[in-house]
Amino acid sequence: MNKKISKFQVMVLTLAVVLLIPKSAYAMHIAEGYLQPAWCIGWGVLCIPFVVMGFFAIKNKVAVSSKHLVLFAMCGAFAFVLSALKIPSVTGSCSHPTGVGLGAILFGPLAMAVIGVIILLFQAILLAHGGISTLGANTFSMAIVGPLVSYGVFKLSKKWGANNGVAVFLAAALGNLLTYVVTSVQLALAFPDAGTGIMGSLVKFLTIFALTQVPLAICEGLVTVVIYNILEKYSRKELIELSVL
Repeated sequence: MNKKISKFQVMVLTLAVVLLIPKSAYAMHIAEGYLQPAWCIGWGVLCIPFVVMGFFAIKNKVAVSSKHLVLFAMCGAFAFVLSALKIPSVTGSCSHPTGVGLGAILFGPLAMAVIGVIILLFQAILLAHGGISTLGANTFSMAIVGPLVSYGVFKLSKKWGANNGVAVFLAAALGNLLTYVVTSVQLALAFPDAGTGIMGSLVKFLTIFALTQVPLAICEGLVTVVIYNILEKYSRKELIELSVL
């Protein structure tokens, strides 16, 4: 790894440590105790195959070069920092970036399922951000669907001739947006509207979070492009080994 990259990694990890200081928050991660037990168990079980496959995906990537583990840790720190930044939304809730797009582009979506579980677990315990009972639901939306969308959008954009900057921006931004679409679906299924049912509830949740999530998705896309450009400049060899370039 280049010395400049090492300094960058130290900066990101330092920010992560600062954000580990416990504080109360009303966050867009579905909060502890908010979902009924059946939904908590169901979403958790649904996540298990993705997390198991993610362990093998990480093992295969790291086996190529030990330097990939450093990059992977940096992607985890990046996702932790971004997803811990909470922007006030309506109804006393918050929206936030997800940060999983970068890791999905570099290591594939399955690897991010593992790191997503770790991030969400730490945030639930140390930041009161999300919850243990809702870990499965939050993992499915942010660490499974988000990375899958980001990875798919990146590959399709490259196939259709987009340059790296555009492909990375679209991948990060759309991965962010789809995360919150899934979260809205999860909430709508658990809390259908008395008059209009699941669809009415879904429209309500999507509308609430669109006010802050759309500009946040754009910002996340831009930030991810900046970080990707740094990696492309100073860690080109590793990106080639990961088949990103």
